[in-house]
Amino acid sequence: MTGIPGRMAAVTQDAASLPIPSAVELPGPDDELASAAVAQLGWPGVALAPMTLLGRRVSLVAELLPDAHAERICLGQAPVTDRATVSTWVWPEFQGQVPAAAVRIVGVLAVVRHWRTGLAALAPFARYGDTAMVVPSSVVLTHDYLANCLPRARNYGIAVVSADPDNGVELDLPGRNDKVPAGIDAVSRWVNEVAYERVLSA
Repeated sequence: MTGIPGRMAAVTQDAASLPIPSAVELPGPDDELASAAVAQLGWPGVALAPMTLLGRRVSLVAELLPDAHAERICLGQAPVTDRATVSTWVWPEFQGQVPAAAVRIVGVLAVVRHWRTGLAALAPFARYGDTAMVVPSSVVLTHDYLANCLPRARNYGIAVVSADPDNGVELDLPGRNDKVPAGIDAVSRWVNEVAYERVLSA
């Protein structure tokens, strides 16, 4: 890709004159906007209810792995969300003795009023896979959004979706598909168990 798609192309020399909205509000509940964004992004799986992980409020997008889930049911292996316990699962001496991951984390979403909050929320998760932020459409024609948000999000491979109260959600910037996800570690394994618990309770 040689250019930056979406609204990034709209950056002009007079972008600084664009208005700054006085009151920025999200046009709907976080969970509804997250689900709409998942559909717009074309991600498989479902957006789970927003939660606080690693000190950030995000929505995990996950899909159940039927075979692994069936195996865990047969073995009586419920989700384990105690972080200290799960952190031992990556130790070499436990290889082959811990429950299999029963969900796949497709991506992580942050539904936010300001893009800087979105970047901060997604930073811990960007190394593990796809990430996206949902922002109100009222901010998309500001100089800050065009000149700062979209270029920075593109640099980090974060997709940007804008939400409008009348027209639904629109993909402003696709995520980068050439990212190489980090391997499985204690954090990713714990997040996977949290997602597994949420999928089962949804």
